[in-house]
Amino acid sequence: MNMNSKRFRLWDLPTRLFHWLLVLCVGAAVLSGQLGGKLIVWHGRIGLVIVGLVVFRLVWGLLGSTYSRFANFLPTPATIKAYLRGEWQGEGHNPLGALSVFGLLALLAAQVATGLFSNDDIAFHGPLATLVGNDLSNRLTGIHHLVSDLLIGFVVLHLGAIIFYGHVKKQKLLKPMITGWGEGEGPSATGGGWVAFVVALVVALAAVYGASGGWLPGPPPLPPAAETPNW
Repeated sequence: MNMNSKRFRLWDLPTRLFHWLLVLCVGAAVLSGQLGGKLIVWHGRIGLVIVGLVVFRLVWGLLGSTYSRFANFLPTPATIKAYLRGEWQGEGHNPLGALSVFGLLALLAAQVATGLFSNDDIAFHGPLATLVGNDLSNRLTGIHHLVSDLLIGFVVLHLGAIIFYGHVKKQKLLKPMITGWGEGEGPSATGGGWVAFVVALVVALAAVYGASGGWLPGPPPLPPAAETPNW
């Protein structure tokens, strides 16, 4: 390693864990959803994990360290225009990257929200499907499939952007998301910490419980079997 190289703390550990867990879960959700069959049960379970991850990221966007906070990279028309002109300077997500972050979170929120009320017309129903009628559940299922296609396209576009930035603009995006360190002289991230992490985790777990339908009343007991006359 070059001893004169300079670096700064860019991505905190919770943000990196969220990123890579989300990569695994989205991949597994797409695969299980496409294959169907018995894997559809796992598709639903993975969806609940994604609920927790999205909620965690939303809370961490308020309580996390510097470059993970939404306020630090909230895109505006002025910052987008400056970036397109090559005049934007900053660390973390650039304005276009920020748009992709918010777009991804919006798509994921729509995907898991519709999935909670969806059905497969066979044996699987989302954990909250009993709260809506069958017609609405069917409509939400259609939206769920549509958003899935949009999400796959978004992921492909995201991978293309990573390759473009790495090979054309010579900006390493993956390495900092693995190590947490950015190259250069930017100010190191501050904030976050264990208290913020615990708060975000508790809220995320509460969201998973709510989405799981564990609070809903169970099905009514079956009526007792009629006694057969002993003739």
